[in-house]
Amino acid sequence: MNGVHHPVESTGNGGSVSSRSWWIYRGTGQPLADIRLADVLPPPPAWRDFDGGPVLPPVPAESAETDRRLGGAGRATPRQNPHDIDMINTALLLRRPLLVTGRPGIGKSTLAYLVARELGLGRVLHWGITSRSTLRSGLYEYDAIGRAQASLGRGPAAAGTSGAPGTDADGEAGPGPQGGEARIGDFVRLGPLGTALLPYELPRVLLIDELDKSDIDLPSDLLHVLENGAYDIPELVRARQRERHAQVFTDDPDSTVTVTDGRIRCRAFPFVVITSNGERQFPPAFLRRCVRLDVSPPREDQLAAMIAAHFRDQDGRHDALIRAFVERSREHGGLATDQLLNAVFLRTAGVRDDDAAWGDLLEALWRELSGAP
Repeated sequence: MNGVHHPVESTGNGGSVSSRSWWIYRGTGQPLADIRLADVLPPPPAWRDFDGGPVLPPVPAESAETDRRLGGAGRATPRQNPHDIDMINTALLLRRPLLVTGRPGIGKSTLAYLVARELGLGRVLHWGITSRSTLRSGLYEYDAIGRAQASLGRGPAAAGTSGAPGTDADGEAGPGPQGGEARIGDFVRLGPLGTALLPYELPRVLLIDELDKSDIDLPSDLLHVLENGAYDIPELVRARQRERHAQVFTDDPDSTVTVTDGRIRCRAFPFVVITSNGERQFPPAFLRRCVRLDVSPPREDQLAAMIAAHFRDQDGRHDALIRAFVERSREHGGLATDQLLNAVFLRTAGVRDDDAAWGDLLEALWRELSGAP
């Protein structure tokens, strides 16, 4: 695309897969070399084209969380199936969320970090879903009590950041000992979803993890925001006559952004990975707006690449253990990949397979995920 050549790449199991000409993401797990994503990513469909602005500066670089999940940059990573890469690229090109389903521990959430690293999209925004998660908590949080206390001169913002009562760092009027209005933006923090929809030049990567744990209404509540790429913060909308340009915190560490008139609209629609363990059905209207990917259990060569990414100089040393893990997983309805990592770590720590305790350790580590004894 745009003259970019995608070479034939090894699958790791003796075969090879030719990267398709339309692929942007190739599943190598390694950053694109000498290629800017902005130069190779085609424009979005007209119905997914957004015009938010002004364009924000580049996002934070990938975090330690990425290394923890994938291993250090430059190490081997599992080669994905062509179908999986097809679906990831489809979501990228259509600017649609990718709904990833599969059994627990299979590596669904890892996809977000693989895409972010290879395409240079920076820190992954992670929204872990619980039964108490709401659309608003994903978009933003507003500390109304803290603002009220600051307005009455009781909160930490009461003296102003410059240290002079009644003024802030810019010398503007702020809350003081006699009370008064605190700046509302100081009490707003954007959530992972809210931060992902800021007007960046390139897509942010957002992981919405385990959506099937949510309240029954959350998938439907997400529809409007994911379709329109925009949302309002009512507290800022109401205050726009006296504070039109509000400086608010984002989900990125030590980061703020200016919100005008209480409205946020994206420019590049984020790459959204939504994971599900398949424990519930989602509304048809929600499914229609997603690209759907059912992840298969990892192959032996993929598990070997995962081990190589996390343990240096271990190539080939754990092939028998990997085969035993695959067989055990097949017999017991699926094990999580970190159960294999735990076993390999014990091996590298000096526990030998001829040790009398090794069999008992594997039994404890490789117990079924269903909780059966």
